[in-house]
Amino acid sequence: MALDPAPVLLVLTAAGMPLARRIAEAVPEAEIHGLADRAPEAPHRFAKMPEHARALFAAGRPIVGLCAAGALIRVLAPLLSDKRAEPPVLAVAEDGSAVVPLLGGHRGGNRLARRIAGAIGIEPAITTAGDLRFGVALDDPPPGWRLADLAPVKAFAAALLDGAAVRLEGEAPWLRDSALPLAADGALTIAATDRACDPAPDRLVYHPARLAVGVGCERGADPAEVIALVRRTLAGSGLAAGAVAGVFSLDLKSDEAAVHAAAADLDVPARFFDAATLEAESPRLVSPSEVVFREVGCHGVAEGAALAAAGPGGELLVAKTKSLRATCAVARAPDVLDAAVIGRARGRLAIVGIGPGAAAWRTPEADTAVRDATDLIGYGLYLDLLGGAADGKVRHDYALGEEEARCRTALDLAAEGRSVALVCSGDPGIYAMAALVYELLDCEERPDRRRAEVTVVPGISALQAAAARVGAPLGHDFCAISLSDLLTPWPVIERRLRAAAEGDFVVALYNPVSRKRTRQIEIAKDILSGKRSPRTPVVLARNLGREGESVEVISLAELEAGRVDMLTVVLIGAGSSRAFPGPDGLRMYTPRGYAAKREQAAE
Repeated sequence: MALDPAPVLLVLTAAGMPLARRIAEAVPEAEIHGLADRAPEAPHRFAKMPEHARALFAAGRPIVGLCAAGALIRVLAPLLSDKRAEPPVLAVAEDGSAVVPLLGGHRGGNRLARRIAGAIGIEPAITTAGDLRFGVALDDPPPGWRLADLAPVKAFAAALLDGAAVRLEGEAPWLRDSALPLAADGALTIAATDRACDPAPDRLVYHPARLAVGVGCERGADPAEVIALVRRTLAGSGLAAGAVAGVFSLDLKSDEAAVHAAAADLDVPARFFDAATLEAESPRLVSPSEVVFREVGCHGVAEGAALAAAGPGGELLVAKTKSLRATCAVARAPDVLDAAVIGRARGRLAIVGIGPGAAAWRTPEADTAVRDATDLIGYGLYLDLLGGAADGKVRHDYALGEEEARCRTALDLAAEGRSVALVCSGDPGIYAMAALVYELLDCEERPDRRRAEVTVVPGISALQAAAARVGAPLGHDFCAISLSDLLTPWPVIERRLRAAAEGDFVVALYNPVSRKRTRQIEIAKDILSGKRSPRTPVVLARNLGREGESVEVISLAELEAGRVDMLTVVLIGAGSSRAFPGPDGLRMYTPRGYAAKREQAAE
């Protein structure tokens, strides 16, 4: 069972990379983060270990440090305050001789230690008393089970360690097969049930995820109404919310906020079925409806979805119940359900900007979107720039000029319920795919695409990266203009250039030339030269963040087509922009007027 959020393997030396790769094979959801100057082969790199480890810990990410245990302890010690909220932290010897859970043993740390130890052929160094004696962590049940209340565990475990026996009520193979001192007349009790019941100091209650909640609702139903209906339905039948595996519905409802709110309230997935799957459950429905059939193609949404999720051996516990605008039903499966493999999720499309290409310039949000994707779509070079972050993903490579094909494929895969990352260089909303995706959503009648969740993940744009390399040329008003007339008529581009020149903007020129198009940069130079000095500083930035990067500051008079290509972004200064010598070349900035403010203050 994968940990969520995904663990991070912290690698501090090049010697640790082979072991990190072995661990990542056994824990495929893990990310490898390497110290930039010592483990440059890592897919994700960081500059300073203490700051990076603390940031991961604060974000709740499980940490596996391929380093000395003491190093992790010293770094994280100032952050330790609440063991119930701390993520797992493990230390792994660089030679693979030891795996030690340091923190969060009962929050997945011990399980993770066993996975890693098994992969490298050793025994984990688990020190938790209950785990060692009984082979089970009472406060960390296996996937598919929930502990009703954590509060009694400490006293309960202490009594066990003092020799008390325990009576098991219900079926729980993971407890039955453990080394717990089970006895029919035990002074302690463990209940395994999907019914609502109260724990006590001498009684632990575990709920198996066997209940499937089916939900139907009108378009735009109030989330509060659906949450209340689900809670009322469970409570009215004496069923435990902790035994719910998922909230299920018809795929036409996959974009309904109310359905997702109900799932989030129970902390379970929302999953969806097509009408044909729900219609196959018609013989088992208690309340079939011809009206519903005429509207959506099946005779029942709430009951049908609950039964479809519970499977052929499932039983309908609660027939359709209604509120003003919603319906709810509950079915019980014969065994624990894994909602992640039932039906399908709402599709997701993240339009991801990876910046100029260097891993250090990708935002954490972009890394997360790529990590969570099942499919990556983009120009082949952009996907290659992801390095190891693309491993294990389904790649859909496209050539330059196939932008519409990229976007359509991304939308179609998301409509099928997949998690898709459409990868763009720079920022996806600046001369990239985001606008085209929304144009297709707006102009084409594809309701299935519109039901997918679409997000834009910003990245560092080429103009930002170019500016950062030389100083602050965008320190005052600026604009961006693409010189490509493939999609925009040249008269429109020329009109915008004249307006930018008249307004005295700093101008970022994208797509300045191509093999067949070189005159536009000369025209742009002539237009802008008419309103500013030939000594105006100009930045030529090529291949930013990649091998072969070059950045230079020249004058407007020196600008010519032969000095740029399609991989170059050109920043042409405003009348106030300045350049001056720095230790590694000319630096450039555009003042905002603070000098006048200082002079005014001096008067």
